[in-house]
Amino acid sequence: MRTTHACSLATAFACVAALLSTGASAQGSAFPSKPIRLIVAFPPGASSDLVGRIIVQKVGEQMGTQVIADNRPGAGGNLGLGLAAKAPPDGYTIAIATASIAVSPALYANLGYDPVKDLAPVARLTTIPNVLLVHPSVPAKTLQQFIDLARRTPGKLNYGSGGAGTTNHLANELLKYLAKINIVHVPYKGVTQAMVAMTSGEVDEVVMPVSTALPQIRSGRVRPLAVLTEKRISVLPDVPTGIEAGVNSFLMPLWYGMFAPTGTPRDIITRLNREIVKALQSSEVRDRLTAMGVDPWPGTAEELGELLRTEIGRYGAVARSAGLEKQ
Repeated sequence: MRTTHACSLATAFACVAALLSTGASAQGSAFPSKPIRLIVAFPPGASSDLVGRIIVQKVGEQMGTQVIADNRPGAGGNLGLGLAAKAPPDGYTIAIATASIAVSPALYANLGYDPVKDLAPVARLTTIPNVLLVHPSVPAKTLQQFIDLARRTPGKLNYGSGGAGTTNHLANELLKYLAKINIVHVPYKGVTQAMVAMTSGEVDEVVMPVSTALPQIRSGRVRPLAVLTEKRISVLPDVPTGIEAGVNSFLMPLWYGMFAPTGTPRDIITRLNREIVKALQSSEVRDRLTAMGVDPWPGTAEELGELLRTEIGRYGAVARSAGLEKQ
């Protein structure tokens, strides 16, 4: 009797486990059953906003649902990413992050979230060249002329950024360190606001993604001095790299990745990754991105996680070499 009773219990437990497994599988297979929120940690019109919307529009079409962009700018992107880190880990909140997610740990003493522990990588997305721009009133046609002007007038020139902890902030701090110049930081809520400030003459210089800068460059409202890449780029073939312009190691590439709150089920992350990669490989999305100077760079969740850890180390070294103190 005891043996029979034990077998019955074992059978019952097995049935319960099977039902739970089936329920979990059904839940995963039913995803998504409602709209997905994409948190964009920068204002409308920023490169992350433009790139994110292009990608998730296609993803939504593929998955038969809406992916709704929710712009939450502030604190160099950390406000939006902090919200994403605290969202329910059910797959219905994702966030697009720029390389600033790897910069912030070097510049902020208390982020309010841990990029590695509190966010789960979903997919690597794109790379975008950064370009250094000046207002046409600045009497410098080359990067070296800008550096010479800054040396003659220390503390007189200023630069705008999307906030402390963004790559456009760190790029200028790196330039200050490498070229031994003193230019003043003027932070904004996003790089689009910094661009508006520069076109109005409020700031002298801004580093920003070429995708955001192209319309203003082509209209002549700003002057490009250097791209912060290893090689020249096709959309600005006449603009030299920072290294060509005479500043060794002046590199500040920009990449984007998609993240979800830690704890999001693995099958949902796998599904999201598959749909994002499929969207990036479609000719429709690729053509729209490349026309903006954005290079699709689809990758796995694991590749994004490794990139994040590597870049945190790299940007930390840059911040230390530039003598930046945490805020």
